[in-house]
Amino acid sequence: MSTSSPEAVKKLLENMQTDLRSLSMECKKKFPPVKEAAESGIVKIKTIAARNSDILATLKENSSEVVQPFLMGCGTKEPKITQLCLAAIQRLMSHEVVSEAAAGNIINMLWQLMENGQEELKLLQTVLVLLTTNTVVHDQVLSKAIVLCFRLHFTKDNITNNTAAATVRQVVTVVFERMVAEDERFKDIVDQPPPVQGNTNRRSVSTLRPSAKDAYMLFQDLCQLVNADAPYWLVGMTEMTRTFGLELLESVLNDFPRVFLQHQEFSFLLKERVCPLVIKLFSPNIKFRQGNSSAASPAPVEKPYFPICMRLLRVVSVLIKHFYSLLVTECEIFLSLLVKFLDGEKPQWLRAVAVESVHRLCVQPHLLRSFCLSYDMKQHSTKVFRDIVNALGSFIQSLFIVLNTGNPAATNTSTGGSGAQGAAQGAAQGGPGAGGQGGSLTTQAAFEYRGTWIPLMTVSVQGSAKATYLEMLDKVEPPSIPEGYAMSVAFSALLDLVRGITSMIERALAKEEEEAAVRREANPDQNTQLEPGAHLVWEEMVSACWCGLLAALSLLLDASTDETATESILKAELTVAALCGRLGLVTPRDAFITAICKASLPPHYALTVLSSNTANINKAKKTASKTAPLAKATTTHPPKMSRGNTGASYSIQGQSVQIISSSSESHQQVVAVGQPLSVQPQGTVVLTAKNIQCMRTLLNLAHCHGVVLGTSWQLVLATLQHLVWILGLKPGVGGALKPGRAVEGPSTVLTTAVMTDLPVISNILSRLFESSQYLDDVSLHHLIHALCSLSLEAVEMAYGTNKEPSLFAVAKLLETGLVNMDRIEILWRPLTGHLLEKVCQHPNARMREWGAEAVTSLIKAGLAYKHNPPLAQNQRLQLLLLNPLKELSNVLHADIRQKQLESVLQILQSQGDSLGPGWPLVLGVIGAIRNDQGESLIRTAFQCLQLVVTDFLPTMPCACLQIVVDVAGSFGLQNQELNISLTSIGLLWNISDYFFQRGEAITQELEREEAALQKQAQEKGEPLNRPFHPAPPFDCLWLCLYAKLGQLCVDPRPAVRKSAGQTMFSTIAAHGTLLQQPTWHIVVWKVLFHLLDCVRKSSTTADREKIESGGGNILIHHSRDTAEKQWAETWVLTLAGVARIFNTRRYLLQQLGDYFKAWEVLLDHIQSAALSKNSEVSLAALKSFQEILQIATPVKDSTMSTDALAAMGVPPVLIDPLSAPGPGRPLLRSDSMLERLTSYNGAELQAPPPGEESTLEDAALWWSAWNTWYRTGTDSTRPPSGGTGTDRPSFVPSQPFLTALVQIFPALYQHIKTGFSMEDLRKLGVILHGAVSIPISSDASPFILPSYTEAVLTSLQEAVLTALDVLQKAICVGPENLQVMYPAIFEQLLLFVEFSCKPPQYGKMETKHVANAKYNQAEWVALNYVPFAERSLEVVVDLYHKTACHKAVINEKVLQNIIKTLRMPLGLKYGCPSESTWKLAVSSLLKVLSTGLPVARQHASSRKFDTMWPELANAFKDFLFTKSTPPDNVSIQEFQKNEAIDVEVVQLISTEILPFAIFIPKDFVGQIMAMLNKGSIHSQSSSFTEAEVDVRMREEFSKVCFETLLQFSFSNKVSTPQEGYISRMALSVLLKRSQDVLRRYVDDERLSGRCPLPSGQRMKLDCQLLRQQVTEIIFVLKAISTLMDSLKKTQPENVDGTTWAQVIALYPTLVECITCSSSEVSSALKEAMGPFKDFMQPPVSRVQNGES
Repeated sequence: MSTSSPEAVKKLLENMQTDLRSLSMECKKKFPPVKEAAESGIVKIKTIAARNSDILATLKENSSEVVQPFLMGCGTKEPKITQLCLAAIQRLMSHEVVSEAAAGNIINMLWQLMENGQEELKLLQTVLVLLTTNTVVHDQVLSKAIVLCFRLHFTKDNITNNTAAATVRQVVTVVFERMVAEDERFKDIVDQPPPVQGNTNRRSVSTLRPSAKDAYMLFQDLCQLVNADAPYWLVGMTEMTRTFGLELLESVLNDFPRVFLQHQEFSFLLKERVCPLVIKLFSPNIKFRQGNSSAASPAPVEKPYFPICMRLLRVVSVLIKHFYSLLVTECEIFLSLLVKFLDGEKPQWLRAVAVESVHRLCVQPHLLRSFCLSYDMKQHSTKVFRDIVNALGSFIQSLFIVLNTGNPAATNTSTGGSGAQGAAQGAAQGGPGAGGQGGSLTTQAAFEYRGTWIPLMTVSVQGSAKATYLEMLDKVEPPSIPEGYAMSVAFSALLDLVRGITSMIERALAKEEEEAAVRREANPDQNTQLEPGAHLVWEEMVSACWCGLLAALSLLLDASTDETATESILKAELTVAALCGRLGLVTPRDAFITAICKASLPPHYALTVLSSNTANINKAKKTASKTAPLAKATTTHPPKMSRGNTGASYSIQGQSVQIISSSSESHQQVVAVGQPLSVQPQGTVVLTAKNIQCMRTLLNLAHCHGVVLGTSWQLVLATLQHLVWILGLKPGVGGALKPGRAVEGPSTVLTTAVMTDLPVISNILSRLFESSQYLDDVSLHHLIHALCSLSLEAVEMAYGTNKEPSLFAVAKLLETGLVNMDRIEILWRPLTGHLLEKVCQHPNARMREWGAEAVTSLIKAGLAYKHNPPLAQNQRLQLLLLNPLKELSNVLHADIRQKQLESVLQILQSQGDSLGPGWPLVLGVIGAIRNDQGESLIRTAFQCLQLVVTDFLPTMPCACLQIVVDVAGSFGLQNQELNISLTSIGLLWNISDYFFQRGEAITQELEREEAALQKQAQEKGEPLNRPFHPAPPFDCLWLCLYAKLGQLCVDPRPAVRKSAGQTMFSTIAAHGTLLQQPTWHIVVWKVLFHLLDCVRKSSTTADREKIESGGGNILIHHSRDTAEKQWAETWVLTLAGVARIFNTRRYLLQQLGDYFKAWEVLLDHIQSAALSKNSEVSLAALKSFQEILQIATPVKDSTMSTDALAAMGVPPVLIDPLSAPGPGRPLLRSDSMLERLTSYNGAELQAPPPGEESTLEDAALWWSAWNTWYRTGTDSTRPPSGGTGTDRPSFVPSQPFLTALVQIFPALYQHIKTGFSMEDLRKLGVILHGAVSIPISSDASPFILPSYTEAVLTSLQEAVLTALDVLQKAICVGPENLQVMYPAIFEQLLLFVEFSCKPPQYGKMETKHVANAKYNQAEWVALNYVPFAERSLEVVVDLYHKTACHKAVINEKVLQNIIKTLRMPLGLKYGCPSESTWKLAVSSLLKVLSTGLPVARQHASSRKFDTMWPELANAFKDFLFTKSTPPDNVSIQEFQKNEAIDVEVVQLISTEILPFAIFIPKDFVGQIMAMLNKGSIHSQSSSFTEAEVDVRMREEFSKVCFETLLQFSFSNKVSTPQEGYISRMALSVLLKRSQDVLRRYVDDERLSGRCPLPSGQRMKLDCQLLRQQVTEIIFVLKAISTLMDSLKKTQPENVDGTTWAQVIALYPTLVECITCSSSEVSSALKEAMGPFKDFMQPPVSRVQNGES
């Protein structure tokens, strides 16, 4: 119920009246004046109540009077009355019906009571009610009321004291609350202008309003009192404590900061009174040094007093918190003092409260920011903020070193060992026992360092600084600080500091970014830059605090034994590192990251990245804070990477501690043992649970703050790499790390604790790199760069060792690449460049393998990724992705190339259809094979090529087809795997088929491309650079194919050459129709002839060494067992192929301008091959020669179609030329590809338009061919010169070769016969003669020679005769002028006839006759020339028969030559090699003479045959009277046959010669007669046996001779003198012959009579002779008798005188024969002598003449 409601007022009036009545009652007896006053008061109240409507106001006006009775009552000093009065006064006050005057009176009355010591509590209550219920008390009255309360505070009564203290506090608060309310009331009224600035030192408070003035005076006096000075306003104070004064000051400052901030007067007080006071009171604490209070010090320093000191710190906290902006300089001093209180030399309690105060600051980040702005960022100011942080760090460090000096609780404990002290402290805390002594893990959180164990306690909630000792206002003595308390507070302060600063800056940054984003949205074009002011402060804050934070946190992290504490420290380090990263402060960022990294690694672990980084950080610390003691300290002993034995140090504020023993191993749980990652791993290293915890933080840092890591990625990743190595994680597919088995032996030991963690760590690691997809481009580059650097180190480390390398970096590069495919372009070059240059070329196989795995996986992933725009439209990207694949070709290691090719295969299988512009690269990779790479590589590459050729030719750009050809060719040329070479040739065939089938499309595409290229080239002003330019692009494709096959045709391996050659010629044959005519020019000159040149060169220089085997166990046939022989096969194949093309495409080639030149070149090749020393080549060359000459003569009737001819079985080779275009006629050619294709319908030859008669025979071509043939023949048949017969000739042509050579002539002659001259014939003869003369090597002879007994011609001899036959026939039907050649043909044939008796010599070579040659002895065997000579002779006879009458034959004395030639076999007779020879010679002679003699007689007058007769005579003579004797084994029958031949000859003489004696020279006839004479006398061999004598005497022959003589002796019908002359001659010869025989017989008779008896043998011989002679003499005698008969019958005038003389001369001889003993002779003699009786007397005419 409100005090002003009617009910309340009514109640008040009633109560007052009651009080007055009661007072009146109490004072009735003792104090009458009081009773009266009370009663008058009752009347007054009633009056007021009755008269006034506003009773309360009237009461207030009259309050002095109303109150008076009660005041008087209080003066009675009666407790009961006093209590009643005070209660009544309080009731009035509570209804606010006390005026100012009344209030003054009341206060005076209260003062009186106070001095009397009465009702002290009631007094305090009354004052409080008075001051709180209204504002009437001001100025001095107020001052008196306050003093009253103060004085009651210092009574002896404890309750009173405490109540008074509370009252004072409340009253002070009320005073200030009134001022605040007053300000609130006047806030809308404009203040007077502030007083002049110069007057700031005034004490005047005239400008203040009443309540403000009171507050001012009160506060001023409080300061005076605390400073132990007299108060100005609180008059009457008797005593005062500083502690209470400080508490009051603190509460005012804390509760009413606005008063001081809004009113200059109060601000002045703060500056002028409070701050100096505080500083003054701090002095004992500043000067005091623990342990310095020795007698030696000149003046004893006042000891710090805990209650004052603690309260001062509270005041300072408030001042700093609320009035920092007013008291910038003063706060600097306070803060510096605060820092000093943390010194190790200060008492423990002082440090505890100081650290609590610092903690209070640390939870106010905005305040800290202000410090930074006001001090650290000012030029000549103390770096307060930095010092605070450093001091905290120093403090923490000192706790580990200064062993609790000055702590009463700790002084009694032993400082000797950590265990004892830790145990004592733990026990004091109720904590566990000795932590770290026996290594048992303490359950209580604690820090342990260098044996110092400090427990960690919960001191305050995170983010709030709840102090313990700053609140101990009741303690006078310093309390005992439990161990670990200070550490715990400092630790919390550090964490809160970090948390506060970072969250403040993060929030501001986030807000800034939001605003920037909003601004960007509003005007996107404008590039908004943030104002740098705020950033500068933040950067300065971080720069100022990082060194101290890092030192402290690192030390704590090292010492922490509690997982939660460790987590907090790591989180703090991580937060600062991330913040530095965001602010771009590289050095501090790296420093914190280094710290986390070090903590992750085992102690003693040396890692260069971190130590070098530490050195850099120390340099930075030096430059960043030259004045900072921390930096100096830290740089003196930089925290090296390896802790423990190497001696790291943590140092803060000039106190550097060298740590020798390992810091914290004893209290950490070991979870893994592994090998360090180093070049020479020594021993093992241990990972603790804390290392793993730190590792997780590191992962967390990288994962969440990767964007700000920048260059620190290097540190992070290096550390992770080492940890991963120690834990034995190995990379798997895609680069993810999996727990692998320990590679280097059993050195890796993992506990189950870490085993369960490993998959998690592995997963986080992978996620870390997956999250790189959220990094911006710059950060991503930093990450890649760091991974590359790491990888470089691993690469360096792996040199010279075959141990497992660290693959962390490579695996992670792969992983990063894979997740950033969407922006692969920005990282592709550095990523792949590093992998290609450094990793893939590494000597360590595992390292290489992973490099290749990474590169190929990235390429495959890149191609498979769905880019935007797709790869098909982004040619540049596709080429970028494929380029590393090509670069891998430069790596020489086979395993890398294998990997590369396998991935090509996979790419082809998955992306082959969409490679597009990437084809050249892919094909380049497939084709980058070298012979030193080994089979398997080449096999893999070839698989790729096969796939390309079978599946992808249609999908690739046509421009790549040429590359496919090149690549296929390069596989053909590799020499590792023969099968691949052969298969690749097959692929080339398939490719050519593809060209053929898709020709139209390919042509169009290539021509489009050509046009584009041409345009580009023109723009650049360069010529178009393309192989085989200016042939059309499609033709160029073919030419490339042919060129490649051409290269393969000269491969060192015979099988490849053979296959390539066959393929090439088949391709040209099958698809050559597609080529434009001009392209054929290139085919001929650049492909075919070039190939022939190469093959010829290789063949002629090939090695003749024998090759034992063809690789493996394959035996080589003797015909291929040298390189030379193998090349020969190639030469054969090539030449045949080219010749076939010339043959089948002749009409086309003839359109080319230089066909004749090409023909000449081809012939030259044929010639050089034909003259090759290799019989296979030479023979094949001739076959090719035959092929190109196989041209039928044109048929005039061209109506017969090709089909008809084909139906008749005429081979196409012969059909073609019939209708081929002639020279000078253009070949109708259509250039539409479609027509070209349709025109090719499988026939090998393309027929020109029908009905065109033409001849291919261009005389020049054929004469060129003849010259070639002639040169070939001449060179091959020329006998070897020089040397004796023993030298092996260099080369002797084989029979098949010679045969083929000769067989060419007839065909060739058909084309050149019109111009064939005698000179040509002579040349031909030389060659034919030479060819026939050549012997056979003995090892070939069994296959060529017939057995000697068979009279068979060899094919060569047949061919020679055929050639001559062709000529002869041609002459026969040819014009007159040709007939002059007959004699030459005869001459040639007669030469051959001579061979029968005189085989030809081949140079000076010795040949054995086949009859007596054992094949294995003789090197060379002469042919059996007899059949050949005989056949030649037959030809001669036959030919002579036809041509005897020809003028040339007569003029050239052919008959004489025939006879001359026949003389030899006729003369040799039995001496001939073959019996048949002389018999044939005789029969031939007879035939020839029967033809020739009439001709000779006919031309007797021209004397053209004069020289023939002597020759003929000699021939007869040599034959009929041969010097050779018949062989012994000739049978009688044989002999008789032979005699019959002789008889035939004589008969010829008698029929063909002697009857025509008038036409024959006399000498000749004489010779004939002499011969007949000789023949008529028996001539026989002396070697006949008795039995044979009869036969062998050639009686028949003699008889015929004689008869012939006789016949011509007595010709009755002498028609001409010539005939008579023959008779006379015959007679004369006959008589002479008879005379000789008779005389010889008579002589023999005489001799035989005288001889002594001969021996048996002699007798036998005589008998034979005798018999022979007897026969002969009888024959002569009979002849004489016949002659005599004839003479009788003849007219005497017909007989010559000499004849008579001869006849008569016979008589004496006959007479002498009478004595002979033979009865046969006797009877014959009678008959002979009888007729002489008729001539005993000379005839009449003779006598009459009288002449002798």
